[in-house]
Amino acid sequence: MDLLSNLSLGFSVAFTPINLLYAFAGCILGTLIGVLPGIGPIATIAMLLPATYALPPVSALIMLAGIYYGAQYGGSTTAILVNLPGESSSVVTCIDGYQMARKGRAGPALAAAGLGSFFAGSVGTLILAAFAPPLTELAFKFGPAEYFALMVLGLIGAVVLASGSLLKAVGMIVLGLLLGLIGTDVNSGVARFSFDIPELTDGIGFIVIAMGVFGYGEIINNLAQPEHEREVFTAKVSGLMPTKEDFKNMVPAVLRGTFLGSALGILPGGGALLAAFAAYALEKKVKMKPGEVPFGQGNIRGVAGPESANNAGAQTSFIPLLTLGIPPNAVMALMVGAMTIHNIQPGPQVMTSNPELFWGLIASMWIGNAMLVILNLPLIGIWIKLLTVPYRYLFPAIVLFCAIGVYSTNNNTWDIWMVAIFGVIGYLFIKLGAEPAPLLLGFILGPMMEENLRRALLLSRGDWSTFVTRPLSAGLLGAGVLLLVIVLLPAVKHKREEAFVED
Repeated sequence: MDLLSNLSLGFSVAFTPINLLYAFAGCILGTLIGVLPGIGPIATIAMLLPATYALPPVSALIMLAGIYYGAQYGGSTTAILVNLPGESSSVVTCIDGYQMARKGRAGPALAAAGLGSFFAGSVGTLILAAFAPPLTELAFKFGPAEYFALMVLGLIGAVVLASGSLLKAVGMIVLGLLLGLIGTDVNSGVARFSFDIPELTDGIGFIVIAMGVFGYGEIINNLAQPEHEREVFTAKVSGLMPTKEDFKNMVPAVLRGTFLGSALGILPGGGALLAAFAAYALEKKVKMKPGEVPFGQGNIRGVAGPESANNAGAQTSFIPLLTLGIPPNAVMALMVGAMTIHNIQPGPQVMTSNPELFWGLIASMWIGNAMLVILNLPLIGIWIKLLTVPYRYLFPAIVLFCAIGVYSTNNNTWDIWMVAIFGVIGYLFIKLGAEPAPLLLGFILGPMMEENLRRALLLSRGDWSTFVTRPLSAGLLGAGVLLLVIVLLPAVKHKREEAFVED
């Protein structure tokens, strides 16, 4: 009954006109961002963080959440129609979705993505509503030692689940941790690693790094491509309804993708991207029916499975953020930034001290998912038109918007120069094949880790054994070590490399 009364509170908050408006704005903007290649929800949320200062906290978070799960929908539209993943988790949708479009079956592919996404998003939100309260009870048992161990596990998870080289992922985490050390020491109040530059005594702004590495880095990379490589092929969209045979193949794939995505979304560093890759790998292992289209040539399961998984993963990645205050991926790290702007401490106390925000956000996800299904199918024609806007007009507008957003945070031109520098660094990361998401997690978790480490050692009077004598802390550190050992086993290492390779 508690769950029902909490959800009724959530829906009463989410159904207010202002919150419905911001949920709608977030969904529209998220879809638009998913459709436009090379921008993505991380850069967009980073750009919009300054704009949320003036909004009520619930409305701000509802809009930012809408952008995140809306981008999962929009990314599939361009992946299917023009073989261009608008969002990283839509990379695998290109493989079969685009082939379906070339065969004149863009409609069923888009319907499979839309319906699968809606079902998975609804299930993911239900899991979030059901499992958040018990996890919050557990979180109240956490002291500084447990939080430190949890963050260590989070960083190990980010390394293990990052696509590409393990060594590069470790390098990015370490770089993020080092950047997080710049600024004023929490205990002594002394400026460190600031090189006598006054602007660095408060540390590097989170928005500066996120916008530079993700936003400007992607823009520079896109502009570095020759113009002819940026041209798009637009497929014609006829009837949207999948056939009876399509539904028979689709439904089991949607169910498998939903449950796999829901589990992987909770893991630190996992989220939508890993869920989509894992779901596609799983679908390829499922025995094919006689006469079924091979994978890579337009199999509808190759669209329905990954699209369901990335939406379920997007919803359940809110669980560690709202219950433990730990961001499991880069977008959730930005949500921590948004909560901090509104003086809300992420963690277990959100549910007790601010239940309207907690349950209002959960209820808004159901409303947002319904909005996205109703909105996306009629808007396909508009998105195709938008893809024909030349890059030379699109990118100056994005750069200007980023610069205004960064400047308005502190009214400081130093931040604009810093974004430009991190933009070049972000471009180098892309060229080196280093995924920047672990850097952002390291940057966010670094100061929190240091604070909890020092607090735990102060309470134990410098005794390091406190981390292994407390059962919860020891269990979390043990899980981290186990995760590292498993991933370094030769067989698992080979499978992991295979999972992240595009067909």
